[in-house]
Amino acid sequence: AGMHIGPGPQTLVQFQAVPQIGRDDVVLPHGLLEQIERQTINFSRHADELLKAGRSLKRGVLLFGLPGTGKTLTLMYLIGRMPERTTLLTTGSGMGLIQTVAAMARQLAPSMVVLEDVDLVAQERTTPGFGARPVLFELLNEMDGLRDDQDVIFVLTTNRPDILEPALAARPGRIDLAVELPLPNADGRKRLLDLYSRGLTLDGVDIPALTERTEGATPAYIKELLRKAALHALDEGGAGTALRQSNVDAALEEMAQGGRLAERILGFRPEPASGPVQQVPHEPQSSTMPGIATGFPAQIVVKRDQ
Repeated sequence: AGMHIGPGPQTLVQFQAVPQIGRDDVVLPHGLLEQIERQTINFSRHADELLKAGRSLKRGVLLFGLPGTGKTLTLMYLIGRMPERTTLLTTGSGMGLIQTVAAMARQLAPSMVVLEDVDLVAQERTTPGFGARPVLFELLNEMDGLRDDQDVIFVLTTNRPDILEPALAARPGRIDLAVELPLPNADGRKRLLDLYSRGLTLDGVDIPALTERTEGATPAYIKELLRKAALHALDEGGAGTALRQSNVDAALEEMAQGGRLAERILGFRPEPASGPVQQVPHEPQSSTMPGIATGFPAQIVVKRDQ
């Protein structure tokens, strides 16, 4: 069901559930997820004690990294681990309703406000062509305006931390923790291959070689690689659950072709030079949250069933 907020017929708020994400499904470098949990899950668990000790409950977290490095998955994991907390997700045109969203967050506390691709509205004010952007000032005011006893978490995500307004990203009290979700190292890629090959048998697939060949790959790349390999196995008349080395090789080549095509058509540049092609856009790209807000332009209010 949707709810109308603001002028026009568009439904700007929708209530929706999210899938359960286990801790083992979030593959990050050692200690990184623990840092994020400490500022969110652990903070929530000890909210009453912190308030009694005179500590502020409002806090902000910034997750940044290349597209596909796990920001969305980490957010879904956090939502699932805090079922008592209402999450308000803003994307697209919903960014223009930050005052309304913040007011809802205060009313629904304990709550978490997620601003995805925040660089779309929070570029550094000295950026050429930026001009006056009221949404940025509204966001700064709302983050500053929360009372210390209001249990609201702001979680911001971006692929472009380099262009964020320093008054937002670098000021304690607005952003208490800024975390980069990096490209996975060899151990991380091996864990991702194990994770995304659940339900598959890798008959004769050279896993150490595949781990090496996927240097520079994002988790999203590895997930899609195995999906394409399963499709190739089905095309060959197999069951789709038993992958051979030839299936994986075909999937790698198909994805490499897609990367080269994107580079030619869209002006993307590969990074790094070796390994699979990583498409890094020169300009900020807007996206929605797969599995949560796909195709939905504004807000989603997520309230998990107890």
